[in-house]
Amino acid sequence: MPVGMIYARRLAVLATSAALTVTGLLATAPTAQAAMPTPVSAATARTYLAALTVKAEGSSTGYSRDLFPHWITQSGACNTRETVLKRDGVNVVTDSSCASVSGSWYSEYDGATWTVASDLDIDHVVALAEAWRSGASSWTTSQRQAFANDLTRPQLIAVTDNVNQAKSDLDPAEWLPPRTAYRCTYARAWVHVKYHWNLSVDSAEKSALQSVLNAC
Repeated sequence: MPVGMIYARRLAVLATSAALTVTGLLATAPTAQAAMPTPVSAATARTYLAALTVKAEGSSTGYSRDLFPHWITQSGACNTRETVLKRDGVNVVTDSSCASVSGSWYSEYDGATWTVASDLDIDHVVALAEAWRSGASSWTTSQRQAFANDLTRPQLIAVTDNVNQAKSDLDPAEWLPPRTAYRCTYARAWVHVKYHWNLSVDSAEKSALQSVLNAC
């Protein structure tokens, strides 16, 4: 076979191999992770924050998580927790009862990745007890249920369980995500939720939020 033909054949083989390699990479690339609803912009959050009622935080007297019914059924066999896990994960597989049996979850709060659903909590960005002390104590049970299962606002997110437990019911003057790159999004989400649900802020909380938002 002439040298020119051999060279041409080698080029064709190399091109085919490269094409197959690229195709394989595309086929195995992970699906982009979904996320909670996008919060308002930093500029809008600053406007919202300025409009919130500022007053001393109320009492926790009478508070119980049971007063905020969750997790409620969202669709078929899926409750709110399972819906958020499926939304926030990559390649999530669920069984007949909607429990996540496999998948991958990236925790925005601390940058950890998990492959077992039990390693994740669904965080209420504005904690239920915080909401209680900020105005929800006067709500009806149906209002508190809607708040505790709010998938429309940036209120629910799948995160590392022990990080969520460390946050507890603290506000941004007392706790911010350890992953600093997420703090702007977190502050925007916090203000978005409080504004929508007409919840108050205390002065230290407002100052902390202003500081984060001004740096966004």
